[in-house]
Amino acid sequence: MLAGLELGLDAPAFALHFRIFSDIFLRLIEMIVAPLILGVLITGIGKHGSSREIGRLALKSLVYFEILTTLALVIGLVAINISKAGSGLAIMHSINPHAGLANSASGLSWEGVVLEAAPENIAKSIAENHVLQVAVFAILLGIATTRIDEEKKRPLLAFFESFTAAIFQLTNLIMYLAPLAVGGALAYAVAHSGFGVMLSLGKLVLTLYAAIAAFALLGMLPAALFARVPLRLFLAAISEPAAIAFATSTSEAALPVAMERMEGMGIPGKIVGFVIPLGYSFNLAGSCLYLSMAAVFLAQAGGIHISLGAALVMLWTMMLASKGIAGIPRAVFVVLAATAASFHLPLEMLPVLLGVDVLMDMGRSTVNVVGNCLASAVIARWENSTGMFTTAKL
Repeated sequence: MLAGLELGLDAPAFALHFRIFSDIFLRLIEMIVAPLILGVLITGIGKHGSSREIGRLALKSLVYFEILTTLALVIGLVAINISKAGSGLAIMHSINPHAGLANSASGLSWEGVVLEAAPENIAKSIAENHVLQVAVFAILLGIATTRIDEEKKRPLLAFFESFTAAIFQLTNLIMYLAPLAVGGALAYAVAHSGFGVMLSLGKLVLTLYAAIAAFALLGMLPAALFARVPLRLFLAAISEPAAIAFATSTSEAALPVAMERMEGMGIPGKIVGFVIPLGYSFNLAGSCLYLSMAAVFLAQAGGIHISLGAALVMLWTMMLASKGIAGIPRAVFVVLAATAASFHLPLEMLPVLLGVDVLMDMGRSTVNVVGNCLASAVIARWENSTGMFTTAKL
């Protein structure tokens, strides 16, 4: 990070070329996301004894996810309205009639989201990295697996367990590129954007981290206390996956380690293998926190007042649109661009936000990972499956 910052300041023209390292890293991460989600969901569900058990687990998980992500959206909205980080920019507002963004915005209805979740062709879904469609297919196949006899189920689960283990190892190989990716991304950001708008962007970054702290205190801590999750043990377990997510700005890079550490903490593998992958589609609280902040930031930069009613509609829109987005760096910009287009926010500021997106993505990726780890612990306690909380494997 320090090397990338220095390179961007001292040799900006040369630093622009270093973006290739972050682009390569992101492509490799995108390559493994769908196969990993497919493998862990099928094995996680297939290990369950009955579809009734899966339905109960899914219902509890989704209720928990929706409460926490809604709270994250609200906290982000309140935080940016307090700091007013975008008010100092006072840019000229103009509606961008870009057709692609308009089409993206038109697909944000609940009917569109539900239809988009239905997989038409699993090979196409994997190729186009439609994580939500892959998750739906994996859940359905996992449920179907529980309905066949043990003799036929055993080789199928063995295949997917071996497949998932190989993807975990592939993730470890890709992680060797993480330092170059982080340095290259920062070098490009500094060289591209400079320090002209850094005051407002700096306030936005500080606001995000203040909102993350508020979410940890008002959302995650009460959930952990309510579920009687041992905090010291949990903090020890998430230290490594949280550090990976923060350093690489990539939730997916921390997924294998997070699952391993949660199982080492004593949470049953069938719960870890179901809740955490499902959370990567439905429990991206860090991304939701950022989305509400960034949308209002754009409005403040364009001098646009957002009423309470419009803010509530915008929160609902972002909640729907955020389902199925992966924790890959800058993936939330697709949702942000669509939201900005539908509410006529100044799209001119989107490239400016990219200048500090690496710094913000580090925080929101960490929240995504920690939130999903906590979800597995809370749901396990809810299922009365955590009598074996232990430090033996940590």
